[in-house]
Amino acid sequence: MSTRATAKKPAKAADRHRTPATPRVPRNFAVIGAGIAGVACARTLVQAGHKVTLFEREAAAGGRMASIDTAFGRFDSGAQYFTVRDPRFALALESTPGLCKRWSANLVRVLDAHGRVAEAALPSLEPHWVAQPGMDALAAHWAKPLGDSLITGTQVTQIEPDALDAKRWQLRTAGADDSQHVYSGFDAVLLAVPPARTRALLGDGKLSATLSRKIEPVRIAPCWTLMVAYPQANQPTMSHLGPQWNAARSTHHRVAWLARESSKPGREPIERWTLQASATWSQEHLRDTPARVEAKLLRAFAEITGIHATPAHAQALCWNEAQTQVPVGTTHLWDSKARIGVAGDWCTGHRVEDAFLSGLSLALDVI
Repeated sequence: MSTRATAKKPAKAADRHRTPATPRVPRNFAVIGAGIAGVACARTLVQAGHKVTLFEREAAAGGRMASIDTAFGRFDSGAQYFTVRDPRFALALESTPGLCKRWSANLVRVLDAHGRVAEAALPSLEPHWVAQPGMDALAAHWAKPLGDSLITGTQVTQIEPDALDAKRWQLRTAGADDSQHVYSGFDAVLLAVPPARTRALLGDGKLSATLSRKIEPVRIAPCWTLMVAYPQANQPTMSHLGPQWNAARSTHHRVAWLARESSKPGREPIERWTLQASATWSQEHLRDTPARVEAKLLRAFAEITGIHATPAHAQALCWNEAQTQVPVGTTHLWDSKARIGVAGDWCTGHRVEDAFLSGLSLALDVI
């Protein structure tokens, strides 16, 4: 995601992955899904000189790097933080100076099934990073140079051969106001969406039996998320409610993760917590209503944190595909014959960095 090393200066190993060589024949790509994987893929293709149209069904880029604005401040409703292990990801982050800040990992506790502190800190000292003012800011920053090539509020409903050129693809889309449109003339279509939607867009194997066969074993667990706010805690005699720690992993039967949102860098000071339910509990309660889940998770939250006060704001939402259980096993998939590719964190794991590397690898493969 940054400039390529010149021919006069030998490139470091990491630099060779930053920007591909200029293509001999620019092509027209459709990228579906503007999460980190889709944005990384689209930007790499554009930097290589190709034409790209990036489609996103939500109102903005971000995917599971989502943040929600409320009257009490922002909540990171999806990914809570990210780590940096690959030099290519580190280089890409250099293009966003000041946007991401370290969130101290020594504040992350490990809790037992009853919510008691089992370990004072996670054994790893690996830095935890967050974007400001919310996790979605990273995807938004990287997507900004795409300009009008990013089409939001538009869901791709079908991929089919171009009506005027069978060697190319066209996409049927639906807008938020039920408007329909057809975008055509694509040399290739790259999918950066969760497995269930990928399978649907592939027509259950009709467009690419090869891709469908490799995606079939993938399994991703759902995750119920609860966001609560306690403005009553922001008083001169009270710095915060509940425990002294700001984040914790838990083996409680309902809860896997808790984070004090207001402890993250660049966040509003009002006391806010995000709770993410365990994969098993989320699966068992997948069909519950948000109100029912909210009540159950509030009870679990009180048990773990000791905060029994009624929150001024409480909101539950479900990510139907949140944490990868069985990945594809490779960074991406590319069917050169069908001219369709697949990327996403679920190809290798469920981390933000996995998503970035997947989108980057797919772009480099198709150039």
